[in-house]
Amino acid sequence: MNSEFTIAVHSLALLAHIPDHMASSELIAKNVRTNPARIRKIMSILRNHGFVRTKEGIGGGYILACDPEEVTLAQIYRSVSNGTLKPHWCSGDPEESCMVSSNMHSVMDQIFCEAEVYFTNYLERITIASVLEKIKQGPCPLEKEK
Repeated sequence: MNSEFTIAVHSLALLAHIPDHMASSELIAKNVRTNPARIRKIMSILRNHGFVRTKEGIGGGYILACDPEEVTLAQIYRSVSNGTLKPHWCSGDPEESCMVSSNMHSVMDQIFCEAEVYFTNYLERITIASVLEKIKQGPCPLEKEK
């Protein structure tokens, strides 16, 4: 999976945390700990899908344009990362005479397609608001034991 999904969720959770304020790409990038150009690229995708609005110029930036109680992580995943569970490379060669080599690619495609369905169904149950709520609760109890 690529990091665009994590960056998108982080950015939307931050905007949900400051619902009445514009956030610049620099502010979001500092919070996410990445490059502002990368934030602008991801926020452009989120804007095109109606998750955020933008304002140009001084005092501009991004503001949430959706209800964090209704937007699911599955919607975000489909917008920025759909199909990324499947690696770009797969072993085997369909032209080989060996049954394993010639069929591995199609079998792995099927496995990744099924995993994508399970993963997306799981993400349908999680909203931006629930992510923000988990953040407010602090680290996972298992993390505290370390």
